Amino acid sequence: MRGFYIGRFQPYHNGHQYMVEEIAEEVDELVLGIGSAGDSHTEKNPFTAGERVMMLTKAVQPYDLTTYVVPIEDLDRNSVWVSHVQSMSPAFEVAYSNNPLVIQLFEEAGVEVRQSPMFNRDVLEGSELRQRMIHGEPWKHLVPAPVVEVIEEVDGVERLQRVSETDSTDDEYGADGSDIDPFGESESEHDRDSGVEASTNTEPDAE
Repeated sequence: MRGFYIGRFQPYHNGHQYMVEEIAEEVDELVLGIGSAGDSHTEKNPFTAGERVMMLTKAVQPYDLTTYVVPIEDLDRNSVWVSHVQSMSPAFEVAYSNNPLVIQLFEEAGVEVRQSPMFNRDVLEGSELRQRMIHGEPWKHLVPAPVVEVIEEVDGVERLQRVSETDSTDDEYGADGSDIDPFGESESEHDRDSGVEASTNTEPDAE
């Protein structure tokens, strides 16, 4: 049986690895979908799709499991998000997610969804890891060793620190230097972590 597991993986961390270990007990093959594949070089999405492909590919090597790492671009229409994912991925029989919106969309499309207990959720969030990197706090113990190697190879911490300064400036003045629309909608980390849109204007967390 082939399973499907999607997240932004910004970056891939020990919570994701725990989830893959659990899934590996139930399937023969696993598709790892990289959500928001087109986003990079921001505080929320610092790593490119190619860099995340390296993280995942190297991190899951120890498992006796055939894996396919598939970048998936965001889509602004939730109603057709599942068909979009299916068009970008090898066929799969079951999807794994703990995100309510992702679960809803897959179930409406007739795809079986299985959930897994969240591992050390209070620390193992992508947002927490990124903040640790930005502020020079310990983070390497929270990700698999191959992911540390990838992040160091691409100078990921330095990049994140720099773009976080840029994002702070953008928050004040707007990305183009103009005033930000005070009524513009913000997006929650939970809503967007899998690359599925929380609304037509605005990712789930397997972050």
